[in-house]
Amino acid sequence: MAADRSLMAWLRTALSMISFGFTIYKLLQGFEEAGTHLSHASSPRTMGMFLTGMGTLAMVLGTVEYWYRLQDLRKQNSFAIWRPSMVMALFMSAIGLFLFVGIIAKAL
Repeated sequence: MAADRSLMAWLRTALSMISFGFTIYKLLQGFEEAGTHLSHASSPRTMGMFLTGMGTLAMVLGTVEYWYRLQDLRKQNSFAIWRPSMVMALFMSAIGLFLFVGIIAKAL
């Protein structure tokens, strides 16, 4: 159960970073539209993409770390590795990667 809690902490942190990335992007974009001069014209996009990318990376790394932890635990006890938390983490990581690649492709 500790491994599940660690995975949920990874995912919670990753989702927070992704949401902060989108929020900062929209906030800075609103400043630009209001006429406030920012030091760099691409700063909202850069900051939003950075935080979104870091959140996606954290989600993927948390899922990989969970997988390895379960592999180690299976050496001691027998249990199913396809737990609901693992399925959800893989699903969220795949969607996160797909969306981030889509954002990068659209931005470039």
